[in-house]
Amino acid sequence: MKPLFNLALIAAMDAPAFAEPVKLTPADPQPTDLTPGLAVSYAYGAGGRTLAEAEQKLRDATPGTPLVGLSYLDGSDGENTLTATKAHKVAAAISGYIRFDTAGTFDIDFFSNDGLQASIGGQEVVLFDGVHSCEPAGVTQVEVSSPGWYALEATYFQRKGSACLMMDWNVGGEMEPVPDAVFGH
Repeated sequence: MKPLFNLALIAAMDAPAFAEPVKLTPADPQPTDLTPGLAVSYAYGAGGRTLAEAEQKLRDATPGTPLVGLSYLDGSDGENTLTATKAHKVAAAISGYIRFDTAGTFDIDFFSNDGLQASIGGQEVVLFDGVHSCEPAGVTQVEVSSPGWYALEATYFQRKGSACLMMDWNVGGEMEPVPDAVFGH
């Protein structure tokens, strides 16, 4: 009689996965005259349950007040989302650069309420779709080949309730908020 399960396969499925760090590509050429913060454009309206819906709405986006960084803590219901003029049903297209002062392999994590997709140095580093409370998306390990500026692009949406958008990193021994001073556009 044949065994019903391959025990080696079952053991492999229970083993932890060790993903390779995401290799980021520095901006080329390196920008020289950046304004602090990140550029943002907003779209408003009904719906807003997925990143696909947010991207569709952002086709008609209008520029907003730049973000100072990515440290927007979970506020109270009714407070405007990020620098938008509304609290609910907001989609944001965020762009600019993040500066890494040293080369190395670092952990990064994003917190969002609601959906977020972001790329750094041409590589997706977070995909946290759907409606949810302010939660971590999960740590991603990134490999920075050289100090300098790396392009950052993100799509974010907030449906209703409170909103948050934050980024943490471990570039000096422990996870901490990414300082506003390392963002430019």
